[in-house]
Parts: sequence; C-alpha cells; structure tokens
Amino acid sequence: MSDTNIKVGNAPCSWGVIENVEGERGGYVQVLDEMAATGYAGTELGDWGFMPTDPEKLRAELDARKLKLLASWVSVRLHDASGHAASEADAVRTARQLAEVGGPENLIVLGNDPYVDPMRTLNAGRLTPEMGMSEAQWQVFAEGADRVAQAVKRETGLRTVMHHHIGTWIETPEETARLLEMTDPGVLGLCFDTGHYTHGGGDPLTGLRRHADRIWHVHFKDHNPAVAAQAKAEGWDAVTAVGKGLFCELGKGDVDFPAILAELQRMNYGGWIVVEQDVLPGMGSPKESAARNRAYIRSIGL
Repeated sequence: MSDTNIKVGNAPCSWGVIENVEGERGGYVQVLDEMAATGYAGTELGDWGFMPTDPEKLRAELDARKLKLLASWVSVRLHDASGHAASEADAVRTARQLAEVGGPENLIVLGNDPYVDPMRTLNAGRLTPEMGMSEAQWQVFAEGADRVAQAVKRETGLRTVMHHHIGTWIETPEETARLLEMTDPGVLGLCFDTGHYTHGGGDPLTGLRRHADRIWHVHFKDHNPAVAAQAKAEGWDAVTAVGKGLFCELGKGDVDFPAILAELQRMNYGGWIVVEQDVLPGMGSPKESAARNRAYIRSIGL
C-alpha cells in the first residue's frame, strides 16, 4: 500500500525545547535550520514564544526552509475545573497562530501539564488503578477536554487531540481509552505516542488498532526497556527516567516501528508522523540525533 500520504516532521522538544525543563536551548533559527537540513518536512510549534508569535514572520521563516507548521502541544489543567478557563484561552491563542500560519489541517495537542503531580510523576510506568482519578475528577477532566476542543473548533476551525503522557493523569491504556469514551469524537481525537504508550503499560500496535478511528496525529518515540526496568527497580520518577534515556533514538528500543508503520498504512492514515526525541541538555547533539532518526524512518520505508 502506498505510504505517500504520510508526512514526517519533528518538534522543538528534540532540541531540548520542552515544557518544565530548564537548560541551554538553540534559538529557533538554529532549530529550524537543523530540522530542514536533516530531512524533515514539517515542525510542531513548541513552547509558546519560542518561535515568532507574529504570524507573518513565522510563515516567512518556515517558507524559507520549506517547512510546514502542523501542530502544537498546549499544557492544560483539566482535572481541576478552576484551570479550564486558562486552558481554553491558551489553546485558542495557539490555535489562532496554527490556523493562520499552518492552515486548517493543523492540530492542537493537549496534555495535562506533565510532571506537576508528585504521585503520578513518581510512579510513572508502574501506576496502579487506585492511583487514578476519582469519578468526580474523571467527569471534570472529560468536560474540560471537550470544552477546550469545542472552543478551538468554534474559534479557529481546528481539531484537537489529547496526548496520553507519562507523569500525567492520562498515562495508561485504560485511562486513554476511558477518556476517549467520555469525550466528543467530533472535536477531540488522540495523539498516539508510541513511547509513552509503551511505558504506560501498553502495546503500541494494539493501541493503534484499538483507537484507529480517533488517531489524528502520531508521535514516533522509542522506549529503552533496560532503562525502564532500572527505573522500576530503583523507583525513579518520570523526569529521572527520561533524563537517563528512557526514550532512546528510533530503532534502538523495543517499539516495533516497521509493524507500526504497516498498521498506519493499513488504516489509510494520512496525517503526520512526528519524531520526538527529548534530547535534553547534555544528552548529545540534537542535529545528529535528528539525522539518525530520519535515516531510520527512511530505512523502514518512509
């Protein structure tokens, strides 16, 4: 089956531009230059303010490198109703930029602010059911997700996806499935992340098949089983595990990317595959890592 409709992008997090992480960052000019040089067709926006917030300037920077803007992560606070208004405002602000610069196929990627809840962060990769949300929190969370997604659609015409993510309230396969069951499929889909799904206790190929009709965006992230085992044995929190290489370069962990790609093709998925390498300060050269990841994806046929 042809895979010509699947496009490959990257994200500023692969250069260490990541929520809640301090450290040296290459400026956006360097990030975009290196992203284009290593063979990617598009980019996510990254933290608000990292790239130009003036739409014309951002469009010019992307056009000069033949890069397409495709999506943006927005940190939200959905399990607490007092955070819904601010979450909605942040998402709509970002969506307006995406719609104007990237166009109507762009996506808002929601994730509850990672690593801010101590219990969920400490137990990432080894959560038990009693560590989940209460029934009341589930209702508030789902209502918040729908509220944000509906506002984004109403104000900009864009769709929204939820990103299951370690160290947040939506980590495990069961939590991911329950959120999708409780939310509006007309406005809220899923950003399926292979690495986060694996560390959250799931098999990514099974997850793809289970949620095929709601998967509108895909993150390619590998998962190092040796680091995961050490994290479990030593009780590392999520931040420590990521810093020690939990999410390794593509092809070096236990995610079966050839099978994932074949399944996406079988599903007739026509969206983006975005590499998210989480190259934090001190973890090596982001450009070299991006090049190796792009070469790996080419090696499996894309």
